[in-house]
Amino acid sequence: MPDNDGWPADRIDTESAHSARIYDYILGGKDYYPADKEAGDAMVREWPAMPVHMRANRDWMNRAVRWLAESAGIRQFLDIGTGIPTSPNLHEIAQSVAPESRVVYVDNDPIVLTLSQGLLASTPEGRTAYIEADFQHPEAVLGSAEFLETLDLDKPVALTVIAIVHFVLDEDDAVGIVRRLLDSLPSGSYLAMTIGTAEFAPEEVGRVAREYAARGMPMRLRTLGEAEEFFDGLDLVEPGIVQVHKWHPDGTGEEGVRDEDIAMYGAIARKG
Repeated sequence: MPDNDGWPADRIDTESAHSARIYDYILGGKDYYPADKEAGDAMVREWPAMPVHMRANRDWMNRAVRWLAESAGIRQFLDIGTGIPTSPNLHEIAQSVAPESRVVYVDNDPIVLTLSQGLLASTPEGRTAYIEADFQHPEAVLGSAEFLETLDLDKPVALTVIAIVHFVLDEDDAVGIVRRLLDSLPSGSYLAMTIGTAEFAPEEVGRVAREYAARGMPMRLRTLGEAEEFFDGLDLVEPGIVQVHKWHPDGTGEEGVRDEDIAMYGAIARKG
């Protein structure tokens, strides 16, 4: 880790809203700026269920990582689009099941790097690493020392791509990017994703998308059929691709959540 003089605080754009900081604000975090608060408030006005939707996505991550560690026996994770650290972080969940778990986090937002000390607080038996890279350039991730030194590519890896591909437009080929990352991982690896959709509340979610776009963050929300493209050729884990609150519910927060309050599909699939 760099010392304080090495933090990239001068690269953080505090005048413009950022998706990770909006997410942090709406979830009740503290790592945001006035522009993010203004954006988050505007989006919640357009769709009051947005906090419910975002918490459901976060809860899905918790359940998915626990399933991967407990039921699939995965001990290595490559987390794309990590976002601002929020406990429990992915490594905390995985290492609570298997302390030897190894996690590589990837994000391209300087504020995430600034706050990444919490992401690197691994158990003694395990290991965590952080890569500052844009996942739209997979070679920057796959060729990094952190990736190559932390993960053993003779053993399965879980690739987690959570709440990020709706910010990748068609011309940038989100499916191809995810596939290039997955192709680098051995047989027996898993892909775990959440994918933004407007199928359950098209008017409300459409208005939220316009708020993002007005702040320089255009979105590509996908149908179920389009979400299926990410998992082509993989073996989906039951119950397949469903809204995140319906995937392996554990009774800790899904009750009373309406389908129209959730704009995210979630699924896990195994690479043969």
